[in-house]
Amino acid sequence: MGDKPLLKPPGKWIVGGAVILALTTAAVGIARIAQIQPTPEASAEGQQDSDENARHIAALGRVEPDGAVIKVGAPTGERILRMLVRDGQEVKQGQAIAYLESYPERLAERDLAKSQLQEAKALLASEQQLGQVQVLEAQTRQAQVSQPKAEQLRAQAATVERLKAELILAQKDYQRFQYLQERGAISSKELDDRALAVRSSQEELNSAAATFAQFKQQLQTDFANATSQVDMARAGTIKSQVQTQVASRVRELEVANARLARTIIAAPQNGQILKVLLREGEAVPLGGQGGGDGDPTIVKMGDTRRMVVVAEVYETDIRHVRVGQSATVTSPAFDGELYGVVKQVGGLIDKNDVLDTDPAANTDSRVIEVKVGLANGAPVAKLTNLQVDVIIRPQG
Repeated sequence: MGDKPLLKPPGKWIVGGAVILALTTAAVGIARIAQIQPTPEASAEGQQDSDENARHIAALGRVEPDGAVIKVGAPTGERILRMLVRDGQEVKQGQAIAYLESYPERLAERDLAKSQLQEAKALLASEQQLGQVQVLEAQTRQAQVSQPKAEQLRAQAATVERLKAELILAQKDYQRFQYLQERGAISSKELDDRALAVRSSQEELNSAAATFAQFKQQLQTDFANATSQVDMARAGTIKSQVQTQVASRVRELEVANARLARTIIAAPQNGQILKVLLREGEAVPLGGQGGGDGDPTIVKMGDTRRMVVVAEVYETDIRHVRVGQSATVTSPAFDGELYGVVKQVGGLIDKNDVLDTDPAANTDSRVIEVKVGLANGAPVAKLTNLQVDVIIRPQG
């Protein structure tokens, strides 16, 4: 019987190779993990850089006067007669900037309307004075009629009172004589004489009273007639006022002044003339926009005492921008930095107006305008539309 040969144990080199392979694999895994998961120090530095980038928003901007650049236009089709300002000149609100070609004609129309109004007012004053004279004449006639009649009436009233007293006295005498005749002291004839005296006094009193009533009625009638003449004279004065053309002339002068004002181009506010676009003799283009042919703007102006920067912030960054945040403005056009504060965040997303000089930059970006008020705008007071770099630092 022969025994089967026994298997030999594995060699040392096989066991050693397996151990080396396991160690190598573990080392590679640890290295990869180290690459994927940075050290705590590296992680902190990266987080700090990310926060710092999030806290600074860069944007291009332009310098302009606070309140923007104002385009002062003129009626299209007109021609500039006289330009009264030059580039860089300071003007006040309401100050004349230019006269249009139709100014002399409208000025002549205004002067004519003013002259016609003065003539109408002079005629009105003359008619009013004449009416007042007529009223005074009527009042004089009224007085002339009233005074004599009033004197006659007062005299007649006195006569009536006297006759009343005489009648009372005659009646008392008659009563006394009647008493005496009843006792036989006097004759019937003497009593009859006293009765006749009473009747005569009564008749005289009745006649005087009738005359008094007649005088009174005549006085009232004459006074009413004189008063009517006074009223007619006053009515004639009022009627002459209605017939005048003063009111119409006033309206004509108002229209002439309005037409004249349209030929005088005035500054809408205090500020500085930034650019004169039309010269004397040039016509105002018909319609259009954009500052070239067809734009009726004759000058551009703005209040350069207060300058702002309009930064164009990308729509993806606008959520980090708030009113009150600080900003830094730089440009090769001035030394150092200008500091400001965000004072307004726009609400309209639009294409950018300030072009980047980088040819690889996106020139059709969607941006929102953010207005930054400058603490000191003097260095850029004469640099309207200057392109600047803006850094906005969010708070927190």
